[in-house]
Amino acid sequence: MVSLAVPEIEYDEYNNRQLLVVPLVVLTIALCIIGGWYIITGSPANLGLEFTGGTEIRIGMDDADSAAAARDQIRAGFDADPDSIREVAGNVYVISFGPSADTSTLEAQAGEIGELRAIEQVSASFGAGIQTTALGGVAIAFLGMSVLVFVLFRTLVPSLAVVSSAFSDIVVPVAVMNLIGIEMTLGTVAALLMLIGYSVDSDILLNNAVLRRTGDFYESVHGAMRTGVTMTLTSMSAMIVMTITAAFFGIDLLRDIGIILVVGLCTDLMNTYLLNVSLLRWYKYKRVVK
Repeated sequence: MVSLAVPEIEYDEYNNRQLLVVPLVVLTIALCIIGGWYIITGSPANLGLEFTGGTEIRIGMDDADSAAAARDQIRAGFDADPDSIREVAGNVYVISFGPSADTSTLEAQAGEIGELRAIEQVSASFGAGIQTTALGGVAIAFLGMSVLVFVLFRTLVPSLAVVSSAFSDIVVPVAVMNLIGIEMTLGTVAALLMLIGYSVDSDILLNNAVLRRTGDFYESVHGAMRTGVTMTLTSMSAMIVMTITAAFFGIDLLRDIGIILVVGLCTDLMNTYLLNVSLLRWYKYKRVVK
């Protein structure tokens, strides 16, 4: 059986400011990216068809000589300009159009370009309603998690450590989504909700080890790390395999979910064992951050 050896970090060689600087810089950069995205596009993330409304068409292009030729043929065959053209497995292309495009015209033109496999339409008003519901669900989940954490620990600093870590675990993946072009859809919102659970799990494990067990602070931290890091790296390995497999078979949604979870779990490792540890050490020893 393969065992994972988690090295013991010499936390006493670093002051609290040194531990805090990396996660805070990463969070600040992520917030700047999201804020800049909002200023430029009017939205904090790349919104998918479910949220903006529009039409999505799947066309089989078996007769195309290459992917570039297929894309040129698709663009030339439609009167409306596609918002995006994505290639999936089996020479099938997914073409998205904004809500202003006429669906019946698109359907007729798609049949002339290639083999029409599927067509989906979402109205702009319905998309806006779904967007409100999805974002409201994330907000309620985050609020419920925050209340539960405060009830469990009944102290401000350890509770804030868990909440701030979970906040960063969501913000950083959203910024990465913007940079690499992953759209915010119902599936990716579900991935962000999963990250809340992952984050709370590892942070509560650390807080319980430090606050509710007797023994040296650093021994308690390392004991929590042996379990927490092993769980997180195991989950990351599974998500990496899923991402590679989904990309190979052209399953865009599973690929995007896998990327989001891998980024979020990497962020969680940083936040749990740098940000959270520094706040817990300050709380336990009642020291001012140097």
